[in-house]
Amino acid sequence: MPPSALRDRKRERTRRAILLAAVELFEARGYDETTVADIAAEAEVGTRTFFNYFASKEELLFPEPDDRVRAAVAAIATRRPGEQPVEVLLRALRAAGDDAGEHLVDDVNSRVAALRARVSRTVPSVSGRAAHAQLLAQREIAGQLHLAFPDELDEVGAAALVGAVIGAVSGALSVLFRDHRHGVDDGEGLHRRIHETTARVLRPWLTAAAEPAR
Repeated sequence: MPPSALRDRKRERTRRAILLAAVELFEARGYDETTVADIAAEAEVGTRTFFNYFASKEELLFPEPDDRVRAAVAAIATRRPGEQPVEVLLRALRAAGDDAGEHLVDDVNSRVAALRARVSRTVPSVSGRAAHAQLLAQREIAGQLHLAFPDELDEVGAAALVGAVIGAVSGALSVLFRDHRHGVDDGEGLHRRIHETTARVLRPWLTAAAEPAR
């Protein structure tokens, strides 16, 4: 195996060890009660090594590149003949949701997702990070939708359409995450409830998109 491949494997093992240590400490002690030094010690690395992999404690709850956005962009790029902007957007969002579900198959990713949903309800810095990530995702998806349909949507129209749909889903999910009765403490259950809630919120758009033009 080439030296570069060995280094990459070692880095991935260290990164995963840090992430796993953080997840276990967050679950046992709580997010606010756990420090970076605690996590580094649990992972048997120094704090300098921790910051080589994660810029902050908040970043531990957002460990993966946003593959959901890439899945949505890919769905827009592979739009079908005759599809309207709202149809492509809805298909893109479903593709993003399916991609999120694939990541939750992994136990660590599943636990991170459940922790993120819980902690976002009570920790402003994590809530802010999640909101910023959503804003960037909306901008990227809206930009790609505008490029795909330049005659139907200008930049403002694309942003409005994406904002309306994602805003509706986000509003519903915020209630889901806030209400402990909904049971979102495990990754598999979290994904199932997100999928169900998203489908319910998108149903009016899906119905309208399916109706033939008059």
